[in-house]
Formats: sequence, structure tokens, C-alpha cells
Amino acid sequence: MVRVLVGPDTDDLHELYAVPPDRRAGSWLRVNMVSSVDGAATGESGKSGSLNNAVDKQVFDHLRSVADVIVVGAGTARAEGYGPADRPIVVVSRGGELPEGLRGAGSGSVLLTPLDDPAAFRRSLVERGWTNILCEGGPSLLGDLLAAGVVDELCTTTVPRLVGGEHPRIVAGPPVDVPLRLHTLLESAGTLLARWLV
Repeated sequence: MVRVLVGPDTDDLHELYAVPPDRRAGSWLRVNMVSSVDGAATGESGKSGSLNNAVDKQVFDHLRSVADVIVVGAGTARAEGYGPADRPIVVVSRGGELPEGLRGAGSGSVLLTPLDDPAAFRRSLVERGWTNILCEGGPSLLGDLLAAGVVDELCTTTVPRLVGGEHPRIVAGPPVDVPLRLHTLLESAGTLLARWLV
């Protein structure tokens, strides 16, 4: 489906980003990423936040509002200045260190875990009752999850900018070859928002 959006309201986004009713094993793992037209996952500040625009932020906020839990890599949480949210946050860390902005979060609102087995990691979230899982990257974590075959959906925002330079892409790590099926493509003032099913 291709649709042009002009200031989408909440009802639009609920319909456009609804989780398919036949989701596998009763859970859904969605990843949300932003990039420039030339494939950069960060802008001039070295953060994805410097690529964001108003419609991307609107979708970002909506996806958070319908998620049971937010999953993020420690490096991304540190670089982007993550703080407590109104959803539990699971920080995936190889070094076992919680980013500073999340250290003061209330008990149980932030968990720290390694990613030894992505399938077991996903199951552990579902066992806590978190069946609508939103991962916000970064590129290395997305690469690991894709390689393990545990991602159901990739939401991408492509902002109408070229940034050049040496910037990461939205997927990092060993090569992967993951076929995607376009579910929805939206356009708002040149920004393309896509839902890709894995």
C-alpha cells in the first residue's frame, strides 16, 4: 500500500502500524530505524537524532506508545542520551554497563542484559508478558537480531537529505541477506516511511 500522509493523526497511525493479527507465537518484534537518502544512520552530530524530523518523531512516539517494551543497544542508548521512558527499557550490553542516563531509573523500569542467544532473549521478553517488542537499534544489535531470524518487522524512515561522510548504515556486523516484503509505504513532505515484513 502506498499512501501520502499530511500530518497523520493518531487514528491513522493505529491503523497503518497495526500488528498483523496472525503474529507468530503470539508476539511481534519490530525494529524502527532512520537514515538519510544516501544510507547514513546518523547525521552531522554522530547521532540518529540529527536526522529526525517531525513526521519521523510522530511515528517514533506512536510506536513507543503501542509497545510493551523498548529494546536498545547500550552504545545507542549512550550516544543518543536515553533516559527513562513510560515503557520498560531493556538495554543490551556486551560490557554489562548501564548508560548513565538510565542509571537513575526506577526499579524494574530498566533491565540490562547481554545478547548471547537472540531467540532465548526474545522468549525471555515474552515470558515477562512483553509480547509487542520495539527495538530502536543500533546497527550492531539489528544485525545480530536479523542474523538470528527473530525480527518480524523493520520500520524505516528515509529523510530527504544527503549527508556524505563516514556514517554507519542501519545494519552493522557480518553480512546478512534477509528478504523483506513491503507492507506499507507512506510519504510526508519528502520523508518516506516504510513497513517491511521479514
